[in-house]
Amino acid sequence: MLAIRLQRLGRKAYPVYRLAVQEAQRHPSSGRVVAYVGNYNPHTKEANVNVEQAQKYLDNGAQPTPRVVKLLKEAGVKLPKWVKEFEGGKEKAVRNAEKLRKNQPKEEPVAEVAEETPAEAPAEEVAE
Repeated sequence: MLAIRLQRLGRKAYPVYRLAVQEAQRHPSSGRVVAYVGNYNPHTKEANVNVEQAQKYLDNGAQPTPRVVKLLKEAGVKLPKWVKEFEGGKEKAVRNAEKLRKNQPKEEPVAEVAEETPAEAPAEEVAE
């Protein structure tokens, strides 16, 4: 099965990506590349996509990654029905939400009451 994914290029701390069509089981940096269908610069948000070639591989069943789906959609490629588009924003799942301080019951402020200790209180004696 083929996949359309981003392949990282560029120098250290300045990545630039290629849209590569390659075997899905291979790692992006080491797998045999069938074709390059475009490139993407995340710093300038510029994407160059060969629309005809990308459409050909999508029609033949190549699976795009979620980021590539977004780039192809912006470039005007007609996506098949089976391509899953990501909806919604990023939401981080919170583990043990009940332990968060904001989810704890509110504590009422305790007023400090000076307890009077009877230091020299008269002792009651029982007279017999």
